[in-house]
Amino acid sequence: MAPIRMGAVGYLNARPLTWALDRAPERWQVRYDLPSVCARLLYDGEVDLGLVPSIEYLRSDQYRFVPGVGIGSRGPVASVALFTRRPIGEIRHIALDTSSRTSVTLIKILCHHRFRIQPEYVPHGPDLAAMVRDYDAGLLIGDPALEGDPASHAVTKIDLGAEWTTMTGLPFVYAAWTGRTGSIGSEVVGLLQAAQEEGVASYEAIAAEYGGDDAGATRRALVYLRDNMRYGLGPDEVAGLQMFLDYAADLGLAPKRRQLEFF
Repeated sequence: MAPIRMGAVGYLNARPLTWALDRAPERWQVRYDLPSVCARLLYDGEVDLGLVPSIEYLRSDQYRFVPGVGIGSRGPVASVALFTRRPIGEIRHIALDTSSRTSVTLIKILCHHRFRIQPEYVPHGPDLAAMVRDYDAGLLIGDPALEGDPASHAVTKIDLGAEWTTMTGLPFVYAAWTGRTGSIGSEVVGLLQAAQEEGVASYEAIAAEYGGDDAGATRRALVYLRDNMRYGLGPDEVAGLQMFLDYAADLGLAPKRRQLEFF
């Protein structure tokens, strides 16, 4: 049987979902890219499943989620954040790391519904120093957001996971395994659920791999995985994801509303 083609992100927060897959190359052919690239590969049919930003679900009526598997947070996430040098009510423009459409959509929803501001949005590379030098604030995601030091740039870090949960009372789902109808069957679903369980049980090994010879980085990675991230798609996660997608559609940030469907 040919390996299943998987597109995944290389960020630390995705490793609990891909840790076990990398150890079975005879079954899984995993390639790592930015979230936006994973989304393109899935849309173009170059991978069977993509660990894509959750907003991508609204891009095709054929897309389905793998049930019970996802990357989320309930409260502070640490790795999706707005870094600002002005009070939030005075922000005039935000530099956007466009690596993930979900995080870009999330900041726009929060600006509209929670912060009540209408800033200009400017696409930008994930360079915190340049972002806050040229603009009032910058959105960073993934490892750059996790490792960015607000003090050294004289900015305030606003955690978007915390802001979402404060506003809605629900978790936020950043990414999930997504594919077209019929691309996988129940056996693969079960294997991906088991892979998530194995990854969650392997936080220490994943953190050690991430930190390498840097003990401090290893400790920070372990705390992040244990305290900030939530893996799985339970009822609250599903409700939070549906609310996010509905907000996006209502603000014109996605084509239309659509109910969640699963393999």
